[in-house]
Amino acid sequence: MAERNYVTIVSGLPRSGTSMMMQMIDKGGIPAMTDHVRTADEDNPKGYYEFEPVKKTKEDSTWVAEANGKAVKMTHLLLMDMPLDYTYRVVFMRRHLKEVVKSQNVMLERRGKDTDSIPRERLIDMFRVQIHKVLTYMQDRPDHFQYIEIDYNAIMKDPEPHIKQISAFLDGLNTDEMLAVVDPALYRNRLVE
Repeated sequence: MAERNYVTIVSGLPRSGTSMMMQMIDKGGIPAMTDHVRTADEDNPKGYYEFEPVKKTKEDSTWVAEANGKAVKMTHLLLMDMPLDYTYRVVFMRRHLKEVVKSQNVMLERRGKDTDSIPRERLIDMFRVQIHKVLTYMQDRPDHFQYIEIDYNAIMKDPEPHIKQISAFLDGLNTDEMLAVVDPALYRNRLVE
């Protein structure tokens, strides 16, 4: 088994496939750091794989010391709060931004929340700017961050090449177990071409 002296991070916009990727990496052999506070629901039937302390990393990053050799999930902007005393390998999920917004809106509507506060095109532009900022931040700190971008839309169509890429990036994973996680039935809110 590989000795991983780094923290594996799965990141991206909410609703970009980060929970699925966490499950894949966990099944592939890197244990997930999760507290099960947020439980599975209709939007994520296989669970969210979240770890609550991640959300307060800027105020308290002590949890990171326990994360070496494990995988943790965080939204894209939190990557810039990670302490630079450690090294990170980030699997950054990308998904068609119109699908991300559609999926987020479905989830918000299900919870009785407003989805009209920001026009869709403006939200998409904001997400583009945020992603660029985060990727630039990591590129500027190569001693701390290595990352790969994984396209959710592409992995749902043909998972094997992407799983091989992730496995190589993370020093060898059980690719058969990872492949078994991909469930096309859970690819909802897709755009009709």
